[in-house]
Parts: sequence; C-alpha cells; structure tokens
Amino acid sequence: MKALLLSKYRHLEIAEVPTPRPGPDEVLVRVAACGICGSDVHGYDGSSGRRIPPLVMGHEAAGSVAALGAGVTDLTEGDRVVFDSTIFCGMCSFCLQGEINLCDKRKVLGVSCADYCCAGAFAEFVAVPRHVVHRLPENLSFSDAAMLEAVSVALHAVSLSNIVAGEAALVLGAGMIGLLTVQALRVAGCSTVYVADVDASRLKLADSLGAEPLLARGKDLVSQVAAFTEGKGVDVAVEAVGLDETVRTAIDCVGKGGRVTLVGNVSPEVALPLQKVVTRQIRLQGSCASAGEYPQAIDLVASGKIQVKPLITAVAPLEEGPQWFERLYSREPNLLKVILTPGKVETGG
Repeated sequence: MKALLLSKYRHLEIAEVPTPRPGPDEVLVRVAACGICGSDVHGYDGSSGRRIPPLVMGHEAAGSVAALGAGVTDLTEGDRVVFDSTIFCGMCSFCLQGEINLCDKRKVLGVSCADYCCAGAFAEFVAVPRHVVHRLPENLSFSDAAMLEAVSVALHAVSLSNIVAGEAALVLGAGMIGLLTVQALRVAGCSTVYVADVDASRLKLADSLGAEPLLARGKDLVSQVAAFTEGKGVDVAVEAVGLDETVRTAIDCVGKGGRVTLVGNVSPEVALPLQKVVTRQIRLQGSCASAGEYPQAIDLVASGKIQVKPLITAVAPLEEGPQWFERLYSREPNLLKVILTPGKVETGG
C-alpha cells in the first residue's frame, strides 16, 4: 500500500509498505482522511523523542471498513468509521475505572518511542482494535471526522475542569486545541469565554466561534482579565500552550479558589508560583489526551454545536504531505489544520 513514511528526521516520502492484516479482534480501515497534528510536526524533526523513524505517522483519522478480523461481528465492510488514537488494554486498573488514557499498556497510533512502535494512518490502510472504533453518521464528512480526535482532547480537558453553568473561563492559546476548547466550554455552560493569544488572525477566528478575544500576554493579559471581571479573575483557565509564561499567567488570571487545567505540553518543566497557588487555594489539573469522549465529540460535531470546518486550512492529497509538513514546521502564518487524503477527497457532510 501507499504510505507517507518518515524515513529519517526531516524527510518524508511516499513509499510502498506492506498492507496490514487485521488480527482476530481488529478492523482494517481504508483511510479517507488524516489530520497533521502538532505532535506529528514536533516528531518530524525528532524533538519530541516519540517519532523514531522509519515510521508511518498519523493518528487523527477516519475512513471506511475494508476488512474485519474473525472475531469482529458487529461491523460490515463499507461502514464509515472513526477511531480513537489511544490503543488501551481494557483490563488494567485505569481502564476498569474509565481512565483509558492512563492505561498501563497504552499505545498511540503513529507513535514510535522507546517502549513501542505503532504504525499510523498516513497510509491507504491502518489496522486498529475493534474497541477503539466508532461509527460515523452520514452527515459527517471524513475530513470533519478527522477533527474528532482533537475535539475529544478539548472535551476531556473541559470535563476535568468541573464547569458550573454561568462561570467565566479563559483559554490561553488560540491554536487548534484552544479554539476547540473555547467551544467545549460554551457547550459546558460557561457564560463568558475569553481567549488570549498574540496572533490577531487566530483571535478573529476565536471571536467568530463565540469567544471574547484578548490580544495580550503576561501582565497585560492579567490586567485585562481583572478589568473585565471586576478584579475577581476568571473561575477557570485552560492553558493550551505549555510554556512557563503562559502557565504562570493562567494562575494569575484565576480568582481565589479557581481552577487551572493544563493541556499544553511544549516545555518539559515550568516554574510554579507556589505561594500564589497555595494561599489562593488554586487547583491545578493536568489533562492528557481523551478518555471516552469520542461519542460526545461525534454528536457535538454532527449537530453543529462544535464547529470544525473553520479550523481546517487545507485538505490535500497524501502525496503533498512532505510539502505541508515543511510549511507547518516552518510556522507559516495562518495555518491551522491540514488534512491529508490517501484516496479520493470527500466533500459532503
């Protein structure tokens, strides 16, 4: 089959690789669309340490059932499906508690690290366990469905933030996850959602999605949030960048007893303003991937309550993958989500 292969760092090529065969409890999916994730771009040059070549990357994907393992009886060939990027065992203590993102044997599609190597979906076919597969409604295009992984990440972060209806929230970072988190917070009942970034074009998009845009950072942002909240600060802040400055700013922007949910994961370590956290009784919550939010994500996107089309910059053939990776890697302005299609582009939905 045809695949986009990371043969060495900073080098992607279209290559012929063996078509996977589904195991007894697996589904072979004909990939129709697969999004380029920021983590793929970080893996492109080896900086993440989790994309060791040779590797077929890609984990934000959707397609149709091409073949079924002998033990799979509740799907048929041709069914339109999406699948979780997290492959979990279903038997460890975390899985039994519903925390599948913390599975002791967790693997991620398209990731190769010291512990495992799992081929991804920048290819014509990918084999995945039946228990991570979800059916797609007919009104949801494959390109939109490729956004469901990112939507589920945003929904998970919001679920951990314990939102109470009518609260005010702040999202730091108007990137892909930040813009989806804005919408997830509105769905959860927040009356006001501020979003902060230094990119005016992304803030304009955030405004169209129901956020109150703040073109500021650091102390200026803290001052603006204080002014808008009569000095109280927001009830919850979701940090979707992962840098020392933005984590500290998130803490400074919440009021006493506020919550800060950490989703961004760029810096391995950040400095913590311990006294502010302790004396103001602020709760810090990490959020990793998603844990069963796919059905909710499908419903919200299919119903239009969460919009993904405005976040898709381009839908392009798999053969153009190397060029799009370079453009994303070079931080070309105004690029959000690029979706690659190994087959014919589907425009419906």
